[in-house]
Amino acid sequence: MVLLGIGNILQKDDGVGVYTATYLAKNYTYSPPVNIINGGVEGINLYAVFEENDHILILDALQLKDEPASIYLIPSHELSGHGLNTGGAHEIGVLQCLDMLELQGKPQPKATILGIIPQHVTFEIDLSDTLKEAFNDYITVAINYLKKEGIQATPKAEQITLEEIIREVRKL
Repeated sequence: MVLLGIGNILQKDDGVGVYTATYLAKNYTYSPPVNIINGGVEGINLYAVFEENDHILILDALQLKDEPASIYLIPSHELSGHGLNTGGAHEIGVLQCLDMLELQGKPQPKATILGIIPQHVTFEIDLSDTLKEAFNDYITVAINYLKKEGIQATPKAEQITLEEIIREVRKL
């Protein structure tokens, strides 16, 4: 299982997938182990991730007409037409990775997006208060998905907060 966080941390809520992947990597251990990848805005450059893995949970902002912070869990075969992310190049690349595998006759991974509707996509390193308030719910959905797939996520004794993760990113 791969947890793939995608998004642009320079565009406020668009970076939620990257923050989530970092949070899950720093705060939990997994049995059996999972591979957590911060894919950022790599888009089509993530093709090898889709080609080499059979189960992927994509963490990202999701552009749908719904209330900000609404959470969706969508299987890959339903991804087409859902406006994955908020218009950046990376979401087109993720969908193209799946399409390219199909066109080449290669097996597609079981891919699911865990999406959350952004409040603000602006040039700022942060998350909106709306997404910060919903972040624990988003994490809970991810942990419950893993559990349903037979993966136990155990909280580490030392926890790092979302705010600490965002502060670290600002320092870079």
